[in-house]
Amino acid sequence: MAKKVLIVSTSLRGGSNSELLARECEKGAKEAGHDVEYISLKGKEIKYCIGCLSCQKTGGCVLKDDAADIMEKVKEAEVIVYATPIYYYEMCGQMKTLLDRLNPLYSADYKFRDIYMIATAAENEESTFEKAYNGLQGWVDCFEKASLKGIVSGGGIDEANTASDYVDVMKKAYELGKEL
Repeated sequence: MAKKVLIVSTSLRGGSNSELLARECEKGAKEAGHDVEYISLKGKEIKYCIGCLSCQKTGGCVLKDDAADIMEKVKEAEVIVYATPIYYYEMCGQMKTLLDRLNPLYSADYKFRDIYMIATAAENEESTFEKAYNGLQGWVDCFEKASLKGIVSGGGIDEANTASDYVDVMKKAYELGKEL
């Protein structure tokens, strides 16, 4: 059954490896017949949440930037795949900033149920990805109808534009897309 899938690439790096994996996931999801939208945070303005909590009363954010459009897409997607590079054993700052700005969805009638992470890191230990995954789990825990379903991790990938050399990880990203 076709699902509405949103893939969010949060890396700002040219030749981003997490973005290469996200594109491979997109390819698999499209081939599986899903309705797929791909968003990159490159060139987007996403301000920091100021913690005013106006969104809890109004359902919208007082800050005016690209986060509102992204939030609407997140709200309407059934499946969300976040792709991030790992910096200092955590998700990148842009991803965390976006997650913070999605606070207005907390009380909204959101459609997302299944959340996934794609991540790349220079380090090649499984534990490299734990803090980022746990951070995303914290966001997902705030949405009782959603659950964090899994991760595709590419360790030992540091030079830009080299993820495609890691055939096994590329295949895992593609298969993730196919199996959504």
